[in-house]
Amino acid sequence: MKYLLSQTASNAKKHLLKEESYFSFDLPTYFTFQKLLDKVSKKMQGKNLSDFYNSKTIKGKSKPTYPSDFEKVNYKLLNNKDGKFAWRPFQLIHPAIYVSLVNEITETKNWAYIKSKFKEFQDNKKIQCFSIPIVSESKLSDKAETISHWYHSIEQNSIELALKYEYVLHTDITDCYGSIYTHSVVWALHTKSVGKAEKGNGKLLGNVIDKHLQGMSFGQTNGIPQGSVLMDFIAEMVLGSIDLELSKKIEKAGIKDYQILRYRDDYRIFTNNPQEAELITKFLTEILIDFGMRLNAQKTLVSNNVVKDSIKPDKFYWLRNRKPTRSLQEHLLLLHALSEQHNNSGSLQKAMIKLYERVKGIKKSNENISVLISILVDITYKNPRVYPISMAILSKFLTLVPLSNRKLVLKMIFKKFEKIPNTGHLELWMQRAILKLSVKKSFKEPLCEIVNGKAISIWNSDWLNNDFQKLIAGTPIVNPKSIAKLDEFIKPDEVLLFESKSEYNY
Repeated sequence: MKYLLSQTASNAKKHLLKEESYFSFDLPTYFTFQKLLDKVSKKMQGKNLSDFYNSKTIKGKSKPTYPSDFEKVNYKLLNNKDGKFAWRPFQLIHPAIYVSLVNEITETKNWAYIKSKFKEFQDNKKIQCFSIPIVSESKLSDKAETISHWYHSIEQNSIELALKYEYVLHTDITDCYGSIYTHSVVWALHTKSVGKAEKGNGKLLGNVIDKHLQGMSFGQTNGIPQGSVLMDFIAEMVLGSIDLELSKKIEKAGIKDYQILRYRDDYRIFTNNPQEAELITKFLTEILIDFGMRLNAQKTLVSNNVVKDSIKPDKFYWLRNRKPTRSLQEHLLLLHALSEQHNNSGSLQKAMIKLYERVKGIKKSNENISVLISILVDITYKNPRVYPISMAILSKFLTLVPLSNRKLVLKMIFKKFEKIPNTGHLELWMQRAILKLSVKKSFKEPLCEIVNGKAISIWNSDWLNNDFQKLIAGTPIVNPKSIAKLDEFIKPDEVLLFESKSEYNY
C-alpha cells in the first residue's frame, strides 16, 4: 500500500484515470467507464479542455460555450440516507472535465507543487491525516485497502493512544463536501491574499481547479461532487490547509500535550486535559467559519474512556449482542434489532455480509421464504448502506420462491420501495437482483434505462463540439457481455470487497 502523494506525476495520472478512482460508490459490475475514460484521455492528449468547446453565434459573432453555463453537466445519482427525506447525491463527473482536471493536477510542475503543499500541511506530526487516497499494491482493490487502512490507522491507533492520553474528543464537519467553497481550493494552495491578488490569473493552479469545479456545477461555488477519488483528493487540499491553520493556533496557545487523528472530516482530539481538548475544538470552529464550514454539534463529544470511545458504538453493541443463530429468521431478526439500534452502520453492513456468506450456497429451505424476504426488505428500507449486499441476499431468496408466487412477492417488494424518495441507487441494485428472472420492470433511474437498452445520455455535453459529443454518446457504459454471464443469484465477486471472511474483522 502506498499513498497517492508518493507517486510520480505519470503514475498519479494513471491511478486517477482508473474507473475505480472515477467512481468510488457501489455499482453493479456490468457498468464500465474505463473504455470511455481511455478514449477521452487519448482525444485530449496534449490539449486543453477549451480546445473542444462548442460555439454559438451572438450578434453575428461566434463565441465559445462554457460548461459552467449549462445545467446537468455531471450526472447525479440519488441515494437515500434514512428511508425518509435525507439524501446524498453521488456524482459521475462529466468525463471530459474529469480527464481535463486529472491532466492539470498531474502535470509535472503542478504535481510537484501539490506534493510540496501537502508536505507543509503535514509538517506537524501531532496532527495526522489518514485519508490521503491509497494506491493498493496487493490483490485487494484500492477501496478494500482503504477500508482496511482506516481500521489500522484510526481505530487501532486511537486505542493505543489510551496509554498516553486520558481524554478523547470526537467531532466532524457538517456536510463537508457540500460545504466546501470552490475558491477555498485556491486559498489552500496559494493563501487567501494570493488568491485575491491573482483572481484573474487563469494559469494559477488553484484557479484552474476552481474553474473545473464550477464548470461541472452550473457555475456554482458552493460544494464539490462526492463519489470519486479525485474529489476526495481535492477535499484533502482544503482540509490539509485547515490542519495547518489549526496547528498554528495550537502552537500560539502553548498547547503541547495533544494528538489529533483525522480521517477526512472526522476528528479525534486526544489530550490529558478536557479544557485543552475543548480549546482546540474552539480553534477548529473558528478556522472552519472562515472556510464557510462548521462542526456538527450533535456529533461532538468528549470522553474520559479512551479505549471504549475509540471504537464506534455500533461495533460495541454488536460485540455484546451478536450470538449464534439456528434459523435464518432468527438471524435476520437479530440483524433487524442491530439496524434499529444503529441505523445505517458499518457493523450492520458487516453483519449482513456474514448472513450472505451463510445463505449463498443453500439450494432449498424449510423456512417461510416470504417471511425472510419481509424482514430483509424492512432492514433494507431504512439502511441504504446495505443496498448491494441486501439485494444479493434477496436474489438468493427469490430463487427459493416458487415460480407461481414470485411475481406477487416482487410486486409487494416494488410497492414497498416505491415509498422511499430519491432511490436511484436502490433501483440499480433492485434491477440487478431481478435482471435474470425474466421479470419486466421499468425503473425511473436513467442508468437502469441504459441497462434496458435505451440510448440516453446521462451527461449534458452541449458545450462540447460535435465530434466530442459523438465520442461520448457512442461509447457504451454498460457491458452486455457481462450481463450475459450473470446468474440469477448475485455472486460474491459482484458485492464483496474481501475474499476472506477474516478480512471483514476490521
